[in-house]
Amino acid sequence: MARESQLRTAKGRSAEEDFRAFAVARTPHLYRTACLLTGGDTHLAEDLVQEALGRIYAQWHRTSWFAPRARIENPAAYAHTVLVRAFLSHRNRRSSGEQPVDAVPDGADREGDPALRLTLVDALARLSPGDRAVLVLRYWEDRSVEETAEVLHRSSGAVRTRTVRALGRIRAVLGDSIGELADR
Repeated sequence: MARESQLRTAKGRSAEEDFRAFAVARTPHLYRTACLLTGGDTHLAEDLVQEALGRIYAQWHRTSWFAPRARIENPAAYAHTVLVRAFLSHRNRRSSGEQPVDAVPDGADREGDPALRLTLVDALARLSPGDRAVLVLRYWEDRSVEETAEVLHRSSGAVRTRTVRALGRIRAVLGDSIGELADR
C-alpha cells in the first residue's frame, strides 16, 4: 500500500498512466525523427521507437525512494537521446545488414514540398549513420553542438567537425537538384 502511494503522482495518476500519456504524446515525433535517422526505413523506425519506449518504460517507474535523482527530469529530451543511441547501437550490430528499399512509401501529404522532402530523405539515406545522426540532431531536432555532443558521446569539436563534413557530403549527394526543388 505504501509503495502504491509512492507511485502516484501529484495529480493522482499512477506512473503507468503517466507513461502511457507520455508515450501517446511523444510517439509521432519520435517516429518522424527515427524515419530521418534510418533514411526512410519506416519498419526500422518503428522498431527503434518501440525499443526506445521500452527502455524509457524500464526507467519510468523508478521513484525517489530508490535513489535521490531517479525521476527523469526532461522525458522528451531523454526519449530522443535514447532513440538516437538505440539507432547508433543498431547500426553497430552485425545483424543490421538489411537494406531499405529504393523508394520511400507514400505517406500523407503534410505541409511543405513532398518532392523536396523525398529528395532530402533519400540524400540522408546515402550518408553514414554517424553523419545522419549529427545532421538530424543539429538541424531536425535543433540541438546545440553541446547537446549533440552529449547524446553522441563526443566532444564539441568532434561534433563541429562531423557536422561540417556531413554537410559537405550531403551537398555532394544532392548536387544541383536541391536548388531546383528549393526554388519552387
